Amino acid sequence: MSNSADSPGTGSSPARRHRFRPVRVLTAAVFALAGLIFFTSFNTAKGTNIRTDASLLKLSDLIHERSRENGDLEESNGALREEVESLAERDDGRTQSEDDELAALEKKAGTQKLKGEAITVTLDDAPPDATAKLPGYPEPQPDYLVIHQQDLQAVVNALWQGGAEGIKVMDQRLISTSAVRCVGNTLILQGRVYSPPYRIQAVGDPERLKNALAKSPTIQNYMVYVNVYGLGWKVEDDGRVTLPGYSGTADLHYAQPVD
Repeated sequence: MSNSADSPGTGSSPARRHRFRPVRVLTAAVFALAGLIFFTSFNTAKGTNIRTDASLLKLSDLIHERSRENGDLEESNGALREEVESLAERDDGRTQSEDDELAALEKKAGTQKLKGEAITVTLDDAPPDATAKLPGYPEPQPDYLVIHQQDLQAVVNALWQGGAEGIKVMDQRLISTSAVRCVGNTLILQGRVYSPPYRIQAVGDPERLKNALAKSPTIQNYMVYVNVYGLGWKVEDDGRVTLPGYSGTADLHYAQPVD
């Protein structure tokens, strides 16, 4: 039997049995707060599924709309740049050697079109219901079945190491300041958003480019997931192609000290 002050028994007094207990007040406050939260959630949802409410898709829609706008602006910027260069070439006061030097710099910068033999590497997510195809491997986690930033970067780096003269990711030419970044399962490149499959095209010696891909340790690890879980991987010869010149801004953004 309990010996607490509230237990009935000989000699217990009403004052002790009904004394003030702060724990009860705190418990009542917690239940009141929980009720307020439930009411607020109900009032917000208004009978809809909050997880799938269309309003939550607005941010994604906004991102894709901005991506399309950025693409249109890049095309407009590229057209204006070509017009300016055409006007400047009429009477720029430069010598032929200076023009040749400028053309060489523009080629290295990736702002001019590039023609040559090319290959295309395509990476894609695995089927969502993929299972391990080889014995001894665990069943896949969701993370195993999607393309990651490191996979795209490994392909780009290997192609540069294989002597690529120019690289295009999706429909954009890469330059020295280009950053290949992924957020979730989407690629963000120079202000635009892309979904898999991801296509990377490189101009250069096809055999050298393929050998560089095969020798990359990161790609070798990626190929394990290709063979076991079905991640997408395809390397194709494109023959002679023309890569577009980079048409975006080349301004650098950097931190500045606060005055």
